Amino acid sequence: MQDVLEPILKTDKFSSTELNQLNQQFETTDPGEILSWVYETFGTEMVLGTGFGSSGVFLIHQLQTYGIDIPVFYLDTNLLFDSTYELKDRIEARYNIDITRVTPELSLKKQADRFGDELWKRNPNQCCFYRKVLPLRNYLSDKKAWVTGIRRSQSDTRNQVRIVDWDEENDVIKINPVAHWSGKKIWDEIHRHNLPYNPMHDEGYPSIGCIPCTQPVNASKESDDRNGRWNGTDKTECGIHFPEHYKNGS
Repeated sequence: MQDVLEPILKTDKFSSTELNQLNQQFETTDPGEILSWVYETFGTEMVLGTGFGSSGVFLIHQLQTYGIDIPVFYLDTNLLFDSTYELKDRIEARYNIDITRVTPELSLKKQADRFGDELWKRNPNQCCFYRKVLPLRNYLSDKKAWVTGIRRSQSDTRNQVRIVDWDEENDVIKINPVAHWSGKKIWDEIHRHNLPYNPMHDEGYPSIGCIPCTQPVNASKESDDRNGRWNGTDKTECGIHFPEHYKNGS
């Protein structure tokens, strides 16, 4: 791996050739080793973002397993399920860590005063923009690398996701260490290590987001199904990973 790392460490910039080399190499690399490489390259200027789904729980466990001490954060829209907050507390207690809460500048009341009640019903893209996209952009403004838990198998939108890429929207290197993993593989690891997870996954919620925009579906937690998010609309993403999914509504 060193022959690929050397030119990157000298400049902290990635050329297209370097990105292609890294992605080719990482297709057969364990997520923990990918995280170790990111830490060697960026140190504490890398952060892990999580919505406390299965991939995020697994990656937090990997950080502990490999002794990688970096900030972990979540976007608190103030519309999350109680079980999501409870899971955060359980993870913090298990690993003795503090997970950073990133919040919107607009409170729900101010958002309602400005745009009307229940914006998520009338313009979910705009709601996601103010409650997730902008807070993320602000938080990442002084960071160099952002680690996520998104996977290709989760949706058609995500099926071309690369393990290492440049995020122009947030001006950071974006690392997706489990992009090449299936939901089943993630859940096998969660059960093998007895990791905590949101009990709603056992109640027909394979994907869990904000309360108004998440419904149960007839799918197992291992299915990789993102159905149940923004039901009744053609929306499939909040916009933090794919900016084109909010720009028309911002």
